[in-house]
Amino acid sequence: MTATDPVANLQTLIRCPSVTPAEGGALSALDAMLSPLGFKIDRVKASEEGTPDIENLYARLGSDGPHLMFAGHTDVVPVGDEAAWTHPPFAAEIANGELFGRGAVDMKGGIACFVAAVARHIEKNGPPKGSVSFLITGDEEGPAINGTIKLLQWAAERGERWDACLVGEPTNPDRLGDMIKIGRRGSMSGKITVHGVQGHAAYPHLADNPVRGILQLTQALMDPPFDGGTADFQPSNLEVTTIDVGNPATNVIPAKASASFNIRFNDAWTVETLRAEILRRLDTAAKDGRLRPGREPVRYDIVWADRPSHVFLTRNNGLIASLSSAVESVTGQSPKLSTTGGTSDARFIKDYCPVVEFGLVGQTMHMVDERVAVSDLEMLTAIYETFIARWFANAGS
Repeated sequence: MTATDPVANLQTLIRCPSVTPAEGGALSALDAMLSPLGFKIDRVKASEEGTPDIENLYARLGSDGPHLMFAGHTDVVPVGDEAAWTHPPFAAEIANGELFGRGAVDMKGGIACFVAAVARHIEKNGPPKGSVSFLITGDEEGPAINGTIKLLQWAAERGERWDACLVGEPTNPDRLGDMIKIGRRGSMSGKITVHGVQGHAAYPHLADNPVRGILQLTQALMDPPFDGGTADFQPSNLEVTTIDVGNPATNVIPAKASASFNIRFNDAWTVETLRAEILRRLDTAAKDGRLRPGREPVRYDIVWADRPSHVFLTRNNGLIASLSSAVESVTGQSPKLSTTGGTSDARFIKDYCPVVEFGLVGQTMHMVDERVAVSDLEMLTAIYETFIARWFANAGS
C-alpha cells in the first residue's frame, strides 16, 4: 500500500470499526501509513474515572521548527440501522463515483487526504523544512475527556510546541472550497429545577405548580435575544432542549419541574458574563407573577454543566492566507472565512497555537449512507499538499 493514495487510505480507515470509544484498528492502520514515511509514533492511552479509556496517537516527522500540526479523530458515531445502508457501513465500497462508509466525511476522509498530501510532498520534495505532526484522538465523538485535551497536555509536557494547526473536520456546506473555519462560538449548558408543592389538580390553592414556574423561567432565557451578533460571529442563541416533570398522572400537580438548555455564544460574552446574565434573567422572571398571581417568587436552583467551551477567533494571517490561497488555486474559488457551526476539538488546540479548520463537504456526516465523492478526496489532497508547501515557505521566510 502506498500512502500517496487518499482513496486507499480512506478505505483502510473505514474498514476499522472505530465507533467511540473503540479504537477498532484505525490508529494501528494510521501507524502503518505514517511509519514508512519516517514519522515517530506514540500511542497514548488516557483514562479518567467514570469515562471509558481512550487510545490516541501522536506522530511527528522532523525535530526542528517551524512545526505544523494536523489534528483529527478516527472515532465515528454509531451506524444506526445498518439494514438501511445501501452499502455496509464498514465495507468502504465505491459506487457511482462515491465512497460509502461511516467516517467517510467525519472525519477519516480528512485524515486520509492529509496523509496522502504529506506522502506526496515527501515523494516530490523530501521532508518539509521543519516538522509535521499528527494529533489524532479516538474521543471526539464521545465525552471528549480522554482525547485531544489530554493528548495535547501529554505532548506539551514532553516539550512539543506547535506554530500552527489545521483540523480536518468537514467544513464545507456544499462543495469543496466553500468555507474555512477560523473560530468557533462558545457552548455552555445548564439545568434548572423549579421546586413546587405537590397536590390535587382540583385544589391548586393547596399546591404550588412548578410547571408555571418553569414556563416563566424558560421564556426569560429565550426572549429577548442575548445580542444581535458581532463583526465575526452570528448572534448568540439559547435553546431549551428538555422540559421534564416526570408526572404520569393528569390529576396530580407535580412537586418539581426541570429544564435543560444550551447556549452557543459569540465574543460579546465570556462564560462568566454569560452566567451572570442568565442568573439575572432567572431572578427577574422568578418574581414575575403573571402565571402565579399572589405567590412568592419561584423557588429554583441551577446546575451548570462541566467544561463549557470558550469562544475563540484565530487571527494568524499567515496561516489563514496559506490555506485560503491553496484552496483558491486548486478549486478556483475564494473560501468564506466562517465561525459558524458547533464545537470541535479546535477549542482545545487554540490554547497551544493558532488553529483553522478545513475538510470535506459535510452534507452526509452522521447520516445513513455517509459518503464522499472520490473526486473530492483527490481535490482535498491537492489542497492539503499545496497548503503544506505554502505554509512552510511562508513560515520559514
